Amino acid sequence: MRNEARAAERAQTSPIVALVALFAVCAGLSLYATTLGAVTPSETANELAEPTLDRVYGEIHGGGVVSPVSLVRADRVAPDGYRVAVVLTTQNARWTNGRRPPHDVGSDADSAARPVSVAMGDGDVEWGQLRVWVWR
Repeated sequence: MRNEARAAERAQTSPIVALVALFAVCAGLSLYATTLGAVTPSETANELAEPTLDRVYGEIHGGGVVSPVSLVRADRVAPDGYRVAVVLTTQNARWTNGRRPPHDVGSDADSAARPVSVAMGDGDVEWGQLRVWVWR
């Protein structure tokens, strides 16, 4: 009889309280997972191309004008573990540096471009475009 009395004295949680606690824990985990997914960066198109383009431009321009001869310095700014191709074009000329981008330039190659002033060999300055491709 004594064991039965002690068993009756033990505290028990009602099922409603246990369900509310379980709901609170599940809601907290769900909120954490949702927030973590939104905050964690993912690889998207043009994620590396824009900063690489800015670094290439910073490396090869002087006085606001890009010199095609300075394209050889563009190799220094490639992100670690990535390949970079740089193309400088004007209406009448084209200069390249780096590896050839993949033929299927799509989801695995990021690219970015910007208009630039190009110093020509005869002292003229022409409008052109600086384009960068970045891929693994």
